[in-house]
Amino acid sequence: QAQLVESGGGSVQAGGSLRVSCSLHALSYTTGCMGWFRQAPGKEREGVAVIASDGTTSYADSVKGRFTVAQGNDKNTLYLQMNSLKPEDTAMYYCGAASWYKCPVTALVRYDYKYWGQGTQVIVSS
Repeated sequence: QAQLVESGGGSVQAGGSLRVSCSLHALSYTTGCMGWFRQAPGKEREGVAVIASDGTTSYADSVKGRFTVAQGNDKNTLYLQMNSLKPEDTAMYYCGAASWYKCPVTALVRYDYKYWGQGTQVIVSS
């Protein structure tokens, strides 16, 4: 059964760092695009970062230069390294996996990914 499971969320002070992880089960060889999305209370879900199977990445302007998305060496784990965290980064973070051949230019703003994880909470205090 295909599954995505996020972990690594927590509470940190502004300016701190966190790395959230997404464990991919039976998806690495069939998924051409994976991404991280987040949703804060009272706000719509937004794309944070995506990575294609060839390593190509795209980031939301709000996190560019602070966040880095990467795959683990075994290609079965997706990471989001979050540095210089701000209170506005507080949200539930979700990973998603799509079956597209590669990430389209719209990957950060579309939500029809085939699989989603359950989410992991990130809280940044000032």
